Amino acid sequence: MDRQGFLHHSDRVLAAIDSNKSAKSALVASWQRSSRLHQLDPDERKGPCRVSDSQLAAARQKLEPLIRSAQGALDQLFSAVGGVGCCVLLADRDGIPVERRGAPGDDETFRQWGLWTGTVWSEESEGTNGIGTCLVERRTLTIHRDQHFHSRNTLLSCTTAPVYDHEGNLAAALDVSSCRADLTEGFVNLIATAANDTVRRIEAEAFRLAFPKARIMLLPGSETGALIAVDDDDLVIGATRTARGQLGLAPGPLADPFPAADLLGGPAVGRDGLTEAERGALQRALAGSGGNVSEAARRLGISRATMHRKMARLGIHRTH
Repeated sequence: MDRQGFLHHSDRVLAAIDSNKSAKSALVASWQRSSRLHQLDPDERKGPCRVSDSQLAAARQKLEPLIRSAQGALDQLFSAVGGVGCCVLLADRDGIPVERRGAPGDDETFRQWGLWTGTVWSEESEGTNGIGTCLVERRTLTIHRDQHFHSRNTLLSCTTAPVYDHEGNLAAALDVSSCRADLTEGFVNLIATAANDTVRRIEAEAFRLAFPKARIMLLPGSETGALIAVDDDDLVIGATRTARGQLGLAPGPLADPFPAADLLGGPAVGRDGLTEAERGALQRALAGSGGNVSEAARRLGISRATMHRKMARLGIHRTH
C-alpha cells in the first residue's frame, strides 16, 4: 500500500470514530478503543512489538498444558490451510503467539508482518486485529484487510477463535492469517468453520488431560463440546465452558461436586465392591444435600448417628 493508501485508510478510520457509530458497529467500537482508550495512531509505521526470549519462554510455560493438548489439532488445521498461503498461530491471553505453523517458503513474509511467535498482537498494542479483538470480544471473528486499525496491517486477513481452558476460563486465541489479496468471503467462512472445529478439538483434549482419572461424558442431548468429568463416586468434578453454559455454572473449579445421576438419569455406578458402593452412595447424598449431614441421612433412610459412623469408617469428611 502506498502512502496515499495509508492516508486514505487513516482518514476513514478516524472519520468512523468521530461519527459515533460504535453503538451499531462492533468494528467501529474496536477502532474507537484503539484510538481513544489505547491512544494508538492508525498511521503508525513501526512494526508490532516483540517480547524477549525469556518472556516468550515464560508465556509458553504458563500455557504448556494447552499447547501440549493442541499439537495434533494445529497440525491438522495447518494441513488444511497451509497450502493456500495461510499460517496458524496459537496466542495466549496477552495476545502473544506461543505456537505457530507455517510453510517454510512463506516464513520470511510472515516474519516481516509479525505473524510469528513472541510478537504482541493485543488490541492495546496493535489496535483492531484478529487476535487482540477476539480476546477482547471473546467470539470468533475475521478482521479482513482494511478492517485493521493500523494502516500497515491492511494487507492481512485474520480469522481468530477464542480458546477456553478446562475450567471455562478464556485461555488463548487460535488464529489463521493470510497476506493473500484474493481471499473470497466464502473461503474466509470456511477458515472460520475450520478454526472453530479445531478449537473444539483442543478444548476437548485439554479437558481430558486435566481429568485423567475421570470418565469424560457428553451431556445428553447437548452439542459437541458440552463435556463433564465424572469421578469414581459418580460426582461431576469438572465441566467445559459449553457444558457450564447449559448447566448455569460459573468458570473456575467446581467447589461443590454434584451427582452425575442428576444430569444423566438412571442409577449411578460406583467402583466395584460393597464398601466403595456404600462410600459413593454417601458421597452422592452429601453432595445432593449441599453437605448437610442430617439431610443426607434422611435421603438415605438412616439416622444422623448412623450417618456419622459410616462417614468416620469410610473416611468421608463434611463438604461444608
